[in-house]
Amino acid sequence: MNTLKKCYVWFAWLLVALMGFSCNAKKEDAIPLKPNIIYIMVDDLGYGDLSCYGQQRFQTPSIDAMAREGIMFTQHYAGATVCAPSRASLMTGMHTGRTGIRGNREIKPEGQHPLEEGALTVAEALKEAGYTTGMFGKWGLGGPESEGHPNKQGFDDFYGYLCQRQAHYFFPTHLWKNDKKVEFPENYEENVTYSHDLIVAEALQFIEQNKDNPFFLYLPITIPHAEMVIPEQYMEPFKDAFDETPYVGGPRHQRYDSQEKPRAAFAAMVTKMDHDIGMLIETLKKLNIDEKTIVFFTSDNGPHREGGHDPEFFNSNGGLRGFKRDLYEGGIRVPFIARWPGVIEPGSITFHNSAFWDFLPTACELAGVEAPKDIDGISYLPEMLGKPQKEHPYLYWEFHEQGGKQAVRMEDWKGVRLNVKTEKDAPIELYELQVDDAETNNIAGQHPEIVEKIRKIMEEAHKPDSNWPFLPD
Repeated sequence: MNTLKKCYVWFAWLLVALMGFSCNAKKEDAIPLKPNIIYIMVDDLGYGDLSCYGQQRFQTPSIDAMAREGIMFTQHYAGATVCAPSRASLMTGMHTGRTGIRGNREIKPEGQHPLEEGALTVAEALKEAGYTTGMFGKWGLGGPESEGHPNKQGFDDFYGYLCQRQAHYFFPTHLWKNDKKVEFPENYEENVTYSHDLIVAEALQFIEQNKDNPFFLYLPITIPHAEMVIPEQYMEPFKDAFDETPYVGGPRHQRYDSQEKPRAAFAAMVTKMDHDIGMLIETLKKLNIDEKTIVFFTSDNGPHREGGHDPEFFNSNGGLRGFKRDLYEGGIRVPFIARWPGVIEPGSITFHNSAFWDFLPTACELAGVEAPKDIDGISYLPEMLGKPQKEHPYLYWEFHEQGGKQAVRMEDWKGVRLNVKTEKDAPIELYELQVDDAETNNIAGQHPEIVEKIRKIMEEAHKPDSNWPFLPD
């Protein structure tokens, strides 16, 4: 048995022993029609930042419970290695070789390069299927007056940040409720109003208001993106937990002890996020809609190294190579859990290769409507139900910063190419993830035929876009 498989087997049995997992086949009964769909996406959380995925420095009991009660994906990938293109991929069902947003491009005074008018989003597809749609958190796909505004992309209700840059601050001067600016003048002088608490409260209110009809709740919360700041009451369990040198960067406003102790702040932020997800699950139970609701949890890309965060200390990438802005596994492989009581077999673990662009067709299948034809996603609902699952011939990513990068996963082969914008024939690195998921041994020279297949995929998957010049002439 190869090393990677041994690790997976050991990991699965450890979960069984410690958390009561069961890895039996999943139920194949008829599923309820039009379940409520909740998609929780946190910001810059790494593959190893949850205790159910191996985190040792702190615990995430609510998310661990989701995994015990549902299915845990071990080979799930973000749409990109930074925020905007990853979110665009999630919304449109297309990988970054085809999405209309392929990078973090700011539009002054507020917002990013917007989703185009003709884009079809998950929210629009579900709205057509009779769902009420709400989005609470960080958008990053268009500013206040743009076509990319959430209300113009299928969301009935929106509350949160339109602009990713402004979402760097957890004590903002304003948020948006639909097209209305909600200002917090108290945050100009000192840190008072913590945005995460407001976003979670709005999401819970949306659930209560729509409990009697099918709803889609998209909850892209900003924790644990930098800045590493959280109200002091949440810091208490961690203030003296880790040795660390005080961080001197400081937040925009009044200095907080949490900013001076970024390790403690990170643990406190993820713990707070975990608690609030537990509160959301309890709300579903209280409203008697738990079994009518499927809840997804993931992260938008790999762990960041900003604001004093120390991902090496926390093993945030789970031993994988790379971080945010890398197309190695640590930059794009993310935790992914789905929970649906009475439908998904508790304690399931899957090795199916899947990615953000699979969510749109999955949501359409859950809603009982046909998915758009011209997308890259494949529904993973069969895998969640223990039924035969169609596989991707490949997964593809491109990244437009740092000289340009491309990556392909084809079964257990992984190809990575750097300096795409500057070198016409930049070499392709090759890794066999089944035995080397840390991508330490470049075996391109041993498998030229595999490298050539990946080269052709990179050419085929990239569709030129004048807004995103990429490959050299």
